[in-house]
Amino acid sequence: MKRVLISLPELNIEQKAKLAAAAEGCELVYVPEGAVTRDDVEGAEIIIGSVPAGLLHQPGKLELLQLGSSGADAYVADGILRPGTVLTTCTGAYSQTVAEHAFAATLMLQKKLHLYRDAQGRREWTDCGAVSSINGAVVLVMGLGEIGRYYARMARALGAYVIGVKRRPSAKSDCVDEQCLTEDFDAVAPRADVIVSFLPGGPATTHFYTLERFRAMKPGCIFVNCGRGSAVSAETLEQALRSGCIAAAAVDVFETEPLPAESPLWGLENLLITPHASGFFHLPATLDRVVDICAKNLKAQLTGGELMNVVDFKTGYKK
Repeated sequence: MKRVLISLPELNIEQKAKLAAAAEGCELVYVPEGAVTRDDVEGAEIIIGSVPAGLLHQPGKLELLQLGSSGADAYVADGILRPGTVLTTCTGAYSQTVAEHAFAATLMLQKKLHLYRDAQGRREWTDCGAVSSINGAVVLVMGLGEIGRYYARMARALGAYVIGVKRRPSAKSDCVDEQCLTEDFDAVAPRADVIVSFLPGGPATTHFYTLERFRAMKPGCIFVNCGRGSAVSAETLEQALRSGCIAAAAVDVFETEPLPAESPLWGLENLLITPHASGFFHLPATLDRVVDICAKNLKAQLTGGELMNVVDFKTGYKK
């Protein structure tokens, strides 16, 4: 009997039943997030949930690590998982919640609602001036995965011209008007009124948004980052916003989290900060999607079926 360690947020009866049905004949052990021990890990053939990478260190029995997250950065380094262990993610489960957060932030900045909220806090009846619209805007979506495509569909539905940028060549997605590769960014970025980043982590995307690249953007451009905080340094973002390289930004992810209280970013009125809240499980449907993916991969692993969202250890991305 195989032992399945499940470390996800608290599940309801229906969600647990779905996992149990997928793991017929297995022993299911539920351990709350944050309470997993090395003994728990060592005793499991299958783990479901993003257990701390520091607890792994090539656990000898582990066949499958099904993360509860979409990112796998911490688990692809040498020495974390033994050779032969399959690593899968929940890519796709967070597309709605992250994309809607990014889209709401876009509209908020375009209509200067962040400034009106600040004025409300000061009890000031003030007009914050001209606004912009998503209708007719050129929107550049960096990272055309599940989240990027979800965002692109919403932007196009409201009349935006959407340029999708992705890592590998493929047929043009029907959710964008134009599609190009990452190496084309410098050529297309100056056309954009809005740049939304859903870039994954990794060496290729670390500090991708340099000050030179911000300087090449439209002065009135809006920048939204709901991908990885490592894509832009706090210092570069501050300089871009203070200098007027871009008009405003909404950022949900930072290199250092929590963002230190002494960071000068907190004091910028043209920056909307959220505490890595676009994903997680604030939208209840997200956990349902996570459980669906985990159950399908659990059953596939036990029956020899095809697994979803298998990670390539060389790139750290989905194969």
